[in-house]
Amino acid sequence: MAAQAKARTPPDYAENRVPRYVQVASVLRRRIQDGQWGVGDKIATLEALESEFQVARVTVRQAIDVLQSEGLLVSHQGKGTFVKRVPETRRWLQLATDWDSLITPIAENVPHPIPVDAVPEPRIDPGDGEPADDYAYLRSVQTSGKEPYALASVHIANHIFDRDPKAFRARVALAVLAEMDDLTIARAHQTLLIGAADIDTSQHLKIPLNAPTAVAHCVVIDDRRTVIYVGEIVYRGDCVKLNIELLGKGG
Repeated sequence: MAAQAKARTPPDYAENRVPRYVQVASVLRRRIQDGQWGVGDKIATLEALESEFQVARVTVRQAIDVLQSEGLLVSHQGKGTFVKRVPETRRWLQLATDWDSLITPIAENVPHPIPVDAVPEPRIDPGDGEPADDYAYLRSVQTSGKEPYALASVHIANHIFDRDPKAFRARVALAVLAEMDDLTIARAHQTLLIGAADIDTSQHLKIPLNAPTAVAHCVVIDDRRTVIYVGEIVYRGDCVKLNIELLGKGG
């Protein structure tokens, strides 16, 4: 049975290195989160899921076990599997479309340093500005209260970092930059990608493998066109939202 299931697995599942039961669990979790199955609803049968995902029965059972361990599903022998609760959505962090809204929600949050084995080069795209002579590199899990919400990899120009290393290690780097009165920031921009948690992100942010994430690439340039900050921030998908006003509000 397992050999036949493997032979007919669709290419997108077969070629993905994430275990198949994790992929199936991710889809089922999303269906619960999106309301396709409400609390108390019976989900599709093992046979239906086996056919839909073209995987072995054991793979479907493993996926359901994952969601049972998260408290989302409960199985009753002879009756089926039912939704026990919906994943929590805590979208308290609005991804910024201006400087103030970028800084305000994170100013008091705390970074917890992660040891670094190898230091990557900062990603500076054409048109971003001129690289600094060298950079300090900080990697951390950032928390709000006791909950991890972001995995941050940050490069700070050394001549800026050396002004207050203690502050940069103890606080979110962008908040420290924003409070330097004699520092003129000429430009700051952020791009956003939607992704899925890899093993490293999953472990640090305490979210399931392949759970939704938002990946922000932020660049800050001073008045001399020097790139003084480059950040790659991976946010938990369940704590962020993007709200862009497209037309003026009625008043």
